[in-house]
Amino acid sequence: MLLSIVIPAYNEGRTIHLILNKIKAVKLPEGVDKEIIIVNDCSKDNTEEAILKYQSENSDFNIQYRKHEFNKGKGAALHTGIKEASGDYIIIQDADLEYDPEEYIILLKPILNGFADVVYGSRFIGGKPHRILFFWHSIGNKMLTMMSNMFSNLNLTDMETCYKLFRADIIKGIALKENRFGFEPEVTAKISRIKDLHIYEVGISYYGRTYEEGKKIGWKDGFRAIFCILKYGLFKM
Repeated sequence: MLLSIVIPAYNEGRTIHLILNKIKAVKLPEGVDKEIIIVNDCSKDNTEEAILKYQSENSDFNIQYRKHEFNKGKGAALHTGIKEASGDYIIIQDADLEYDPEEYIILLKPILNGFADVVYGSRFIGGKPHRILFFWHSIGNKMLTMMSNMFSNLNLTDMETCYKLFRADIIKGIALKENRFGFEPEVTAKISRIKDLHIYEVGISYYGRTYEEGKKIGWKDGFRAIFCILKYGLFKM
């Protein structure tokens, strides 16, 4: 089985080698290989140089590199990465260090045991470590998840999580439209409508960043998420 790890990257030149080192070090269960698809969303820093340098120094590591000629947004980078992925399963990985690739094994378990088609990693369940940061962000996340659940009839605890693992044929078969942070509520609404799909959730850790450390999502993205929950929850688009 091949696991495709899709990484959208924007201005992550300072740390992207660190997340790639972590991914490379992960020992997946026997019979599972990995490929990396990095999509550089027209970064303004040295992201491209850092990726190409890492690629040349780690020729034994299956890294595919793609870039956008102008900035389109995280969702658009994910669309590109999902399209390019050749694996049986696809997982989303942010280019920063907020999520731990060692936990791919936790997300893969329900799939390898034959229970799941889609697995979400939740920052709000389980006993994993979580950095203490922004109160209103956590409240916002829980409100968005509750709104999403109302329209999707799912009982997720963390709709906005980065760690989403999909069977490749499922995610490739969905017509995704949101180019920015609306990806999360859109994909959740659309998978909720697929008949006989088995969706699981597992607890993961979270090493959040401050805005000074490079965090990008803001209050405008929260309003866009609400719009997307209503848009894709009420209409089959």
